[in-house]
Amino acid sequence: MSERKSKEERKTTKMYAVDLDKTSAACCGFPSGKKMAYQKVNADQRAPGHSQYLDNDDLQATALDLEWDMEKELEEPGFDQFQLDSAENQNLEHAETADLNLDSIQPATSPKGRFQRLQEESDYITHYARSAPKSNPCNFCRLLKIFCTAIILFIFGILIGYYAHKNCPSNATSSGTLDLQLYQEILKTIQAEDIKKSFRNLIQLYKSEDDMEISKKIKIQWTSLGLEDVQFVNYSVLLNLPGPAPSSVTLSSSGQCFHPDGQPCSEEARKHSSQDLLYSYAAYSAKGTLKAEVIDVSYGNADDLKRIKKMKNVTNRIALLKLGKLPLLYKLSLLEKAGFGGVLLYIDPCDLPKTTNLSYDTFMVSLNPGGDPSTPGYPSIDGSFRQNRSNLTSLLVQPVSASLIAKLISSPKATTTNNACTPLELPNNEERIVNMQIQTVTKFKTVTNVVGYLKGLTSPDRYILVGSRHHTAYSYNGQEWASSTAIITAFIRALMLRVKRGWRPDRTIVFCSWGGTAFGNIGSYEWGEDFKKVLQRNVVAYVSLHSPIRGNSSLYSVASPSLQQLVAEKNNFNCSRRGQCPETNVSSVQMQDDADYFINHLGIPTVRFSYEDSQLSEGPSFLFEALFPKHTTKIEELDPFFNLHETITKLSGEVILQIANEPVLPFNALDIALEVQNSLKGDQPNTPQLLAPASRLRESTELFQSDEMRPANDPKERAPIRVRMLNDILQDMEKSFLVQHAPPGFYRNILNHLIGKSSQTIFYRSKWDMGKSTSSSTSMQNKVSLMSNSFNSCDVYKKSLLTEFEATLDGQN
Repeated sequence: MSERKSKEERKTTKMYAVDLDKTSAACCGFPSGKKMAYQKVNADQRAPGHSQYLDNDDLQATALDLEWDMEKELEEPGFDQFQLDSAENQNLEHAETADLNLDSIQPATSPKGRFQRLQEESDYITHYARSAPKSNPCNFCRLLKIFCTAIILFIFGILIGYYAHKNCPSNATSSGTLDLQLYQEILKTIQAEDIKKSFRNLIQLYKSEDDMEISKKIKIQWTSLGLEDVQFVNYSVLLNLPGPAPSSVTLSSSGQCFHPDGQPCSEEARKHSSQDLLYSYAAYSAKGTLKAEVIDVSYGNADDLKRIKKMKNVTNRIALLKLGKLPLLYKLSLLEKAGFGGVLLYIDPCDLPKTTNLSYDTFMVSLNPGGDPSTPGYPSIDGSFRQNRSNLTSLLVQPVSASLIAKLISSPKATTTNNACTPLELPNNEERIVNMQIQTVTKFKTVTNVVGYLKGLTSPDRYILVGSRHHTAYSYNGQEWASSTAIITAFIRALMLRVKRGWRPDRTIVFCSWGGTAFGNIGSYEWGEDFKKVLQRNVVAYVSLHSPIRGNSSLYSVASPSLQQLVAEKNNFNCSRRGQCPETNVSSVQMQDDADYFINHLGIPTVRFSYEDSQLSEGPSFLFEALFPKHTTKIEELDPFFNLHETITKLSGEVILQIANEPVLPFNALDIALEVQNSLKGDQPNTPQLLAPASRLRESTELFQSDEMRPANDPKERAPIRVRMLNDILQDMEKSFLVQHAPPGFYRNILNHLIGKSSQTIFYRSKWDMGKSTSSSTSMQNKVSLMSNSFNSCDVYKKSLLTEFEATLDGQN
């Protein structure tokens, strides 16, 4: 009975498999009525032809089991193999030896669900045995183990990275995240005593007749501190040196002869004349002898000349000229144009602080606007054409002391009555005739610059120039250069201590010690002309250490408009630490130092800190065109403990560090626009023509503080390309205010002020004066047009770059 039942079950199973084959073939696009078999085979088991194995009853039953299992395999990927019983395995072994054509075999979808089959066929398990499925708790445990392992590895990695970074700082550490605390750590190593020692070591070399000896000393010292690529840059230039004997001035009425310091001429004085007396001359002045009437022209401005020309004939006369208020070269150009033949130049004691007595002091001036006179506008390198220019003016110019002028006008020295100083003045109704004799010698000499680099980390192609000066053997024996060199060396020492610990600034810092400064900033001009294209594109700012100690009463700061806010912040921070906070004294007055070329020709933002006497900083400017020989005793009297030297070093150093490391340059574009508007205040003529472009300039500048620039300004959104574009705009803004031609002695940068307390620009004032002196309204209109074009040029430049900035931002979004 059971055997019969078993046969019937196999027959039912066979019929079901045949029906299933028909259904699957029709569903999958195969010809109906053809039986289909289901089996896992390897690629090498496939063979063409037909086999009787396909008609085997056991295979039919096995096919059903396989079909069920394939469905489960599709649903549960974890079950990846079949285990057949012994009888079925034997049939499969027989199948491997037959010719099979399985190319057309395709999986089929079962018409019944898996659980329905289990209910209908009780012997399903006897046909098909498989491994038990993994339980859900096992899967959860496995995932938990993986998760815990990942967490442990992550924490372990963080700990390793933290201690590795802490114990072994990388040489490539970016300084973009440095804050004020790090700056103070760098600057706190600067000590007044170290500056004093360096100062005293340097002044031992000033007596050398070889300029290279001081330059070598500086190079060796900078190299020993670790500064990279310190090198000499030499130029052969034309220098105008004093003659074998001091110049003299003789009064025709009495026949008395005086040296420039007011002392009587004598044979003994000529033989034993000091170098200070010998170097009391005007470099590049005409030389020779002139006997003529002396005419007092006061400060030599347009109003003075206009008044005097109405009263007297000035042709080939000698002008008695006060230094100050206007550039010397500008005043000499007006005198030369008026027809004067000579100039006695002096400083009125009323223009000096009460504590300063220079009545008997001699001084030197240079009539060179800048650079080597034999190669104007191009560098003095091998192969350059040399022009024969032994003198740069037709005037005989002689600097003299105030005591000599007092003797000349037969009047006591300037007196003070009721706290009011009476200036020196030659009476209009008195005539004085003098005989001037000037001797100078022109020679080609070598001027040496010392240049060292500290390469930046993230923006090595952006430079901050730091400039000092050293003694030139052929000039007077002044020793302010030793203060300048000692300060820059102290900052290099502090900076390199930090560099040796793995830190670097983001931008490159270039340290320069200039030669030939006394003759018209020759070293800095020649180097600037030599590398003009690179500097114009890459220099971000110039920090001047030219004459840091000129007095001891007040800190005086000069900065380009875009840097004034930064400098004011440093001044306030410094005075808060010292407990003395006078009114912040920051101006854009024209400097007289080696920064001249970089401001005047390249439009580079510049800053300089110095200690001065209060009256000098508030009164007439351009007095420092006179170079007085300050000796060691004088420098140490002004700053006996060198605390002022230390303050200048730290203030300048902090500005250098901030400009070199801030991701966005600390320049305030809006200050430039405000500076322009302030310069137009007053009742000057033609001002309304400039107000409209100045207003547009301010409106476009305000965009720098708007949300549109946030992707570059906001630390959370900064992208390198956006920051670079913004910095390019800030870096080049002041270049738009360079005019092609400016009066002699004036900067081509029209943003610079006439004096510290004035809001009027030098350029505007000079053109107004020249217009009055020549009675030419056309000339004035031309200059107003130049200023208006400068405002428009800056406005257009900013808008074009802002448009490009927005386009780049939209493209990235």
